[in-house]
Amino acid sequence: MTAWFDALLDRAGRGIARRLEQPSSGYVPFTPSDFETLQNTLRPADILLIEGRQRVSAAIKYLTQSTWSHAAMFVGDRTVGGSGSEESHRLVEVNLGEGCVSSPLSKYATFNTRICRPVGLSEEDACAVVDFMTCRIGLRYDMRNIVDLARYLLPTPPVPVRWRRRMLALGSGDPTRAICSSLIAQAFQSVRYPILPDIRTVEARSGSRYARREILHVRHHSLFVPRDFDLSPYFEIVKPHLVSGFDHRSLDWADLPTADTRDEAPRS
Repeated sequence: MTAWFDALLDRAGRGIARRLEQPSSGYVPFTPSDFETLQNTLRPADILLIEGRQRVSAAIKYLTQSTWSHAAMFVGDRTVGGSGSEESHRLVEVNLGEGCVSSPLSKYATFNTRICRPVGLSEEDACAVVDFMTCRIGLRYDMRNIVDLARYLLPTPPVPVRWRRRMLALGSGDPTRAICSSLIAQAFQSVRYPILPDIRTVEARSGSRYARREILHVRHHSLFVPRDFDLSPYFEIVKPHLVSGFDHRSLDWADLPTADTRDEAPRS
């Protein structure tokens, strides 16, 4: 009886996951993607935030009040997939209904993305963070947790801002299964690198003087969402076009002659 019921839940979960993975209509990137520049800019342990276009993405963006609905980690030359003529898999991500998988960077070539880079992370710690993620490839999502999946099928009601993040934790009680940023947060916590620490101010007495000091308390990994890497004071926002060298004078404006036209113009 238990095996039959588990099989039924698994089948229902797979059906819901397929619906949630369907693309939303009308998604158009704000700016054209320059895949080659993006590829040359990324470094191991960088976080790639993605503005997803799946049905589940709209709910996550609303509940987190953010453009970013998904996060993946770039693992660099630590190739974790792809063979022969296939593109190397240099991203590790957690997908709803699927689990922890490797993916090629070209998967997000046409998406709006943002690079968040940990600052001051040693090479040893960067390797540890990358290893944490790659070692978990293959962890599967338990399709029997259909409550986690089904909640995204429901119309998202108006919710006060202070409660929206908590709504992501409804369901099985294990948001790591559904929210990609949770596993990434665990990876950085494994080397005690801060993301958005819970800062509590306490009074510390030193002799006859009172001083205020801040103690960093590690937030539970299940409370992290993609936008936290964007908001974190410990991650640098890296814009590929600026890193590669940007000269505004090289832009071609519609109301001005192009560079080629200017060069060809006759001189009096």
